[in-house]
Formats: sequence, structure tokens, C-alpha cells
Amino acid sequence: MKNYLRLLKFLKGHHSRFGVAIIFIILSSMFEGVQLSFMLPVVDRIFTNKPIIIPNKVPVFVMELVNRLNNIPPQTLFWLIPTWFMLLFAIKQVVLFWSDYLMNDIAQAVMRDVRCRLFERIQTLSLDYFSRKRTGELVSRITNDVSTIENAISYAVTDLFKQPFLIMVFLIISFTINTKGTLIVFLMFPLIGWPMALIGKKLRKIAKNTQEKMADINSHLMETISGVRILKAFGTEKYEIERFRQQNFDFYKLRMKSIRNLILMGPITEIVGALCGVAIVWILGKEVLKGDLSFGVFMLFFASILQVIRPIKRMANVMTIIQQALAANVRIYDVLDTKPTVVEQTNPVELDGFKDKIVLEGVSFHYDTESGNVLRDINLEIKKGDLVAIVGPTGSGKSTLVNLVPRFYDVTRGRILFDGIDVKDASFKSLRGKVGIVTQEAILFNDSVKNNITYGTFDVPIEKIQEAAQMAYAENFIQKMPKGFDTVVGDRGFRLSGGEKQRLTIARAIIKNPPILILDEATSQLDSESEKYVQEALDKLMLGRTVIAIAHRLSTIMKADKIIVLEHGKIVGEGRHDELLFSCPLYRRLYETQFRTSGE
Repeated sequence: MKNYLRLLKFLKGHHSRFGVAIIFIILSSMFEGVQLSFMLPVVDRIFTNKPIIIPNKVPVFVMELVNRLNNIPPQTLFWLIPTWFMLLFAIKQVVLFWSDYLMNDIAQAVMRDVRCRLFERIQTLSLDYFSRKRTGELVSRITNDVSTIENAISYAVTDLFKQPFLIMVFLIISFTINTKGTLIVFLMFPLIGWPMALIGKKLRKIAKNTQEKMADINSHLMETISGVRILKAFGTEKYEIERFRQQNFDFYKLRMKSIRNLILMGPITEIVGALCGVAIVWILGKEVLKGDLSFGVFMLFFASILQVIRPIKRMANVMTIIQQALAANVRIYDVLDTKPTVVEQTNPVELDGFKDKIVLEGVSFHYDTESGNVLRDINLEIKKGDLVAIVGPTGSGKSTLVNLVPRFYDVTRGRILFDGIDVKDASFKSLRGKVGIVTQEAILFNDSVKNNITYGTFDVPIEKIQEAAQMAYAENFIQKMPKGFDTVVGDRGFRLSGGEKQRLTIARAIIKNPPILILDEATSQLDSESEKYVQEALDKLMLGRTVIAIAHRLSTIMKADKIIVLEHGKIVGEGRHDELLFSCPLYRRLYETQFRTSGE
């Protein structure tokens, strides 16, 4: 119940339209009852010329209406009925149109709002969340799960109000005609309700597994499409096709299990409906034969009972959709309820430039308690204008260390000071606005070259963009593109080489013009020619800035004002190149095995 109430919370902000839609739904249900109640007895009166007979005591206004109809000649009714019927039918269709339109409008608006809320929440979450979640899974929640909620609102919520009201309308009609017969038929309804409850419980579990399997499929699709070069390079197309085929087949089996349970409700309700029909003939057929009940009223009773069965059957479908929506709702709220681990202070300090130094005092860090510390007791001072190089074996904590400076993660122990101000007290915008990052993986968006260069910086004159591209040694290859700076680079810059992508990210950093620059092995994945251009662009970018570089090039190491050597998350060496060759065995070993073999 709590989960369902949380699902209905998505209607917040749409209450007025929802209320109007419910009024229209109730009106349309009433018109269905009135239309059926009016037509069957009157048609019988016209074609048999017999009076309408209702054995039960009915309200005075109903009895007066019956008496008037009995006093109108059949020939007159024959010409009046089509007009009345068309009028009622037209009004009902107008009401139905507006109820359906409003509910679909609300469903689309809810989808829009929920997608925005999910995307906004994802953007506020800290980086550690994304290390635990797959991209495809998050995409599935924004697309597939939200679409499931749309069905729940546009169809299920409509029926959740409409079908019970229809049941009530037709039960009132049937009780009015024959109370005893209605009660006997009513006792058969649990034959539908009990199987529906059991099947609904199964469907909810299947729905949860189905949505999780769809997330697996989405994740696999994103990985294989974005990594298509690796697939082809390693010849694993058949392997990935088989993986996808298995996931797709598992999804198919879950869907068929859900469909099988859903279809099973049909025969159950049909059998109960047939039993009700037989019971009605036995109970009221005698009264028609004796003349105590007109045939038209008997048909009205028969139709009303069947009309009660139809909404119950429809409710079975509603429960299926709702169970699927509730499973999707849990997954959606799993994202919405997640709180970022790195949060901004209520009244953060706005950093004004970078004037002195960055200090790490006794910094330790771990991603989770089970994995243990990645960094241990780091004490480091980075002065303005310094080039600080960080070296160490794979897994020693180099990237983690540089990610703490712009506060992508919060330190577990200790603190990081930016001109004497704890970074936890600084606003994200003022802190991260002073840091430019060039990583080994060049991240580009499926947009124009110009928009990729100016990403995060708006209203940049084209002259500045061209200047940044020239400084990044990117202008030559940009000019050769079909539309120059307006050329779309493709998904993740697919149309560009590694060196070209990297030079565009350097141009982006030049446009940002940050006082602090972080280089995370920016040239490690490039060929020699591309590396030459990228390194020259980086040299220009580094001029006049404070640079923290995770480096594998000897030239960067040699120029560094300070080299930090990390091993198992601890600083085991600190100083200049010449000093560390004698004082730090690990640095000397790295130099001999890695740097010297590079041929520099």
C-alpha cells in the first residue's frame, strides 16, 4: 500500500485536471448504465407491445417513468427512441473523449516530470554512485520504467476509478430489478477474486524480474555499441551476439510467463460469467414465463450482470499494469531516494581566485569500508605555479588523489585546504570552476566541434574558439572537416582519432582558462605522432598555471617542481627527479623500467 501511495505522489501538481478527469469518468459510467437501462425495456415495449414490468419496489421517479413509457403507443416510441438514443450516445462519447484525453495528458505530464526528476537526481549524485551502477541500468529506469508508470496512470488509474463505478451502477440496476437473483449471482464473484489475487501476486514478482532483465539488455547494448571497436579488434562479435541472444531469450521467457498468467484470467472470468448466465435463466426465466417480469427487463437484468463481469475482467488487466508499475516504482524511487555523499554546505564560501597553495593534511580515503583505504595519511603542499607530478604503480591511488582536489569525493579523514579554506566549505561552482581536467579518456558529446570546445562556457566569440583550437593544434584538422567548427563529431567523438579528440578537450580547457590544471595521463593512449601534437598543446596549456599531472612521460617528470611517488596509497617519495633517483628505490625502479624504456 505504501508503494502504491508513493506511485500516486507522481500526480502532485496535476490534482485539478485529475479531479476533472475523474468527474468525466464517473459521468461516462453513469451514461453507460442509463443507456442500457433505457434501451432494452423500451425496445421490448416497441416490438412486443407489452408493458414494461418490474417486480421489485423501485423509486417513485422510476415507476412514473415506466408508467409514462407504458402509456406511449409503440409506433410513437419507434420514432422517438432513435433520437433519444443518439443524443445519449453523443453525450457519452464527448464525455469519454475528455476523460481519456485528460488522463493521457496527465500521464504524459507525469512521464515528463518523472524523467526530469530522475535526470536531475542523477546529475546531483556523487561519483561513487556511478561506480556501483551500470549506465544501461540507469538509462532503463529513465526510459523503460517511466513508460511503465505511464501505462499505470493513463489506463490503470482510469480503470481503477471507472470499472468499480461501473460495477456499482450495474449492481444498483440489477438489485433494483431482482434483489434475490442479484445476491445469488453475487456469491459467485469470489470465484474470480481469489484467482485474481494469486495471479496478481505472481505478476508483481515477474514484473520486477522483467524490468531488471531489460536493464541488463540496455546495459549490454550500451557497452557493445560504445565498445564496437574493441569487439571487432578482438573478434568477439559472435560471443556478444550469443550473450545478447541469451539475455533476450530470458526476457522473452519472463514476458511469456507474465502473458500466460494474464491470459489465464480470461477463461476464469468467462467460466464464472457463463455460470452467472445459467443462474439468471434459472432464477428469472420462470418469472418471464409467468408474466411477472417483462422480457425487456429480464434482458436488462441479464445484461447488467454481464456488465458487472466485464469490469471485473478489466480489473484483472488493471492489476497487471499496476503490479508492473509498482515494481518500476521501486526502481525509480531507488534513484530518487539516493542522497549524494558529497554535498554542498548551506551557505558555502565563494572562492575568489587562487592565490597561494593547496594543502592536503593527513588525508585518507576509501570508496567503501569493505575495500579498505585507497589513500593513507597523505600530507602534501602544492604551491601556486608549481608543476607537481604524481607517479606510482597501477592501483597506487594516483587518480583517486587528483579527484579529491575538485571534491569529486570527500576525504574519509583529514582535510584539503584551498588557500586555507577547507574545500568542504567552498561552493562547488567556485571550486570546480578553478580546476581544469584533461583525462586519458577524451569525453566528447554528439554535438558540433564548436559546442564541444565551449562546453560549460557560454557566449564565447568565434575568434576565441579559433584561438583556443590553434593553441591546441586542432585548427588544421577542424578546417578539413565538412562544416569546420559546425561539424558534428558523432557519439563520443566517434568520427575523430584519439589525438584529435584529446586536442579538442585541451581546447575546451583553454577556453575555460582555469588557474589549476589536472592532467590524468592525458597522452597515455595515443600513438607517437598524436602524442607529439597533444604534448605540445599541453605545454602551452600548462604555461602560467598550477599543474597536477599523473605522468608517464619523462619530459613531464623532468620539468616537475615536485614529484610525488605513491605506493599502496601512501607517499613513499617526494622531491625532484635527481633527488628521488637516489632517495626513493621505487622511483628509481619505475624510472629504469618505464621511463628509460620509452627511449626519451
